Amino acid sequence: MDVERVFREEYGRAVAVLVRVFGDIDVAEEAVQDAFAEAVRRWPEAGLPPSPAGWIITTARHRGIDRFRREATRDERETQALALAAAGQPDPAAAAADEEGAVRDDRLRLIFTCCHPSLATPAQVGLTLRLLGGLTTPEIARAFLVPEPTMAQRIVRAKAKIRDAKIPYRIPSEADLPARLKPVLAVVYLIFNEGYSASTGAELVREDLCNEALRLARLLAELMPDEPEVLGLLALLLLIDARRAARTSPYGALVRLRDQDRTRWNSGQIDEGQALVRRLLRRDQPGPYQIQAAINAVHSDPPPTDWHQIVALYDQLLAFTPTPVVRLNRAIALAETRGPRTALEEIDALEGLDRYHLFHATRAELLRRLDRGHEAEEAYAAAIERTENAAARDFLKTRLSPPMNEP
Repeated sequence: MDVERVFREEYGRAVAVLVRVFGDIDVAEEAVQDAFAEAVRRWPEAGLPPSPAGWIITTARHRGIDRFRREATRDERETQALALAAAGQPDPAAAAADEEGAVRDDRLRLIFTCCHPSLATPAQVGLTLRLLGGLTTPEIARAFLVPEPTMAQRIVRAKAKIRDAKIPYRIPSEADLPARLKPVLAVVYLIFNEGYSASTGAELVREDLCNEALRLARLLAELMPDEPEVLGLLALLLLIDARRAARTSPYGALVRLRDQDRTRWNSGQIDEGQALVRRLLRRDQPGPYQIQAAINAVHSDPPPTDWHQIVALYDQLLAFTPTPVVRLNRAIALAETRGPRTALEEIDALEGLDRYHLFHATRAELLRRLDRGHEAEEAYAAAIERTENAAARDFLKTRLSPPMNEP
């Protein structure tokens, strides 16, 4: 459906532009949602406008102005609405052209606004994913492995804090950038993750989110070219995204890394990502994104994969981010060096991952390799129950039926 596609591709852009216009996140978000509701009513009959993004932005601007007028209880409220109306552009094509030059800065401004240090990190990241990534609250909750009501409350509180504290909508000064860097990088990384492994829907990959995350990573690298972790994130996304075309079959089925056709990998992105990794290794200022980039650089090397090096890199990563997910990924590599039994022991000691379908899928794969068929089936069933992506679920279902002696 055209409206759904435009929503997925343009929601974050439209909200970012309208926050600049109105100076209020809630007003901007509601205006954009009203504009898309109007598109649902009008586009099926009238057809897709020449510039869907411009149409949405212009319509949202008008809806926001109308809201100011309806709620005007004082002279300055009406004055503000009139000023906004005077600044508006009635022609959708003109609006699109007007906004195009500002898109890059608008999105970065909104990211840095949402990642203000006065907000808690989960709230910073959750709110920005909602606004910029266009992710739903359930999708964000799954990314954080928390219940949906918990994440919804964080997002509401974050927006209120920005409004009440009058946090400015701008990119901070150079001296203030480091204080906001960690959540900003996390936002871009999680947008990419949702694109590369969509948590819901029929398709495994959301190309719009992958492309947007890569674009934002490049913008950050231009803004902070001497920051190793910024370059590390860019390298990481390039190396993972290089495998995007090979990650699914022509029919949309999931293809494991070990089974992918490497001739379909993007060699240009691999060369660029590996060059960045080598450059960062020479600087010797390691951080979590740089280490993850190095891990994926090893995966990008010609086979056989150096699993011992990957385990060593995960050991280094644990010093920075000792999370259960990192330990799970280390155990996957450990299975290739010390066998599935050792890896399963590591995984069974982990806590806090019951909501994470890949935890159960990994256990299932290891149990299969140990010829513990009944337990493997139970683990696969648990993984299937915890994923809402059709492609991932279909792949897991196929793993229930192969012979147990399959490698």
